[in-house]
Amino acid sequence: EMGPLMDIVFILLIFFVVTSSFTRETGVDVTKPQAQSASQLEKENILIAITREGTIHIHERQVDMASLQDILKQTLAKTPDREAVVIADKGAVTGTLVQVIDACNLSGVKKVSIAAQSD
Repeated sequence: EMGPLMDIVFILLIFFVVTSSFTRETGVDVTKPQAQSASQLEKENILIAITREGTIHIHERQVDMASLQDILKQTLAKTPDREAVVIADKGAVTGTLVQVIDACNLSGVKKVSIAAQSD
């Protein structure tokens, strides 16, 4: 008696899993600043997080400022058209943000964006 109902439930579950889209985040707890002009990015990007304490993470892996440029160059060697998105905590030091953007530019990243929370 419950067989057809279970079939429908599983078909709906498969439908939602297949049609949903997932956004990749850095895995680091960062409070993004608010921005009224924030927009969605469409393609796979290099995600760089800066925490309130000033630590830097690339895709959940903590890195130091000295090795950031080399890691970015290695990433761009595999996929040269990737863009970087810097997700800085709103309490992070601006100097760290400037250093991260500078490392992106020096490593050859064509476009660097700063993530913000949309209203």
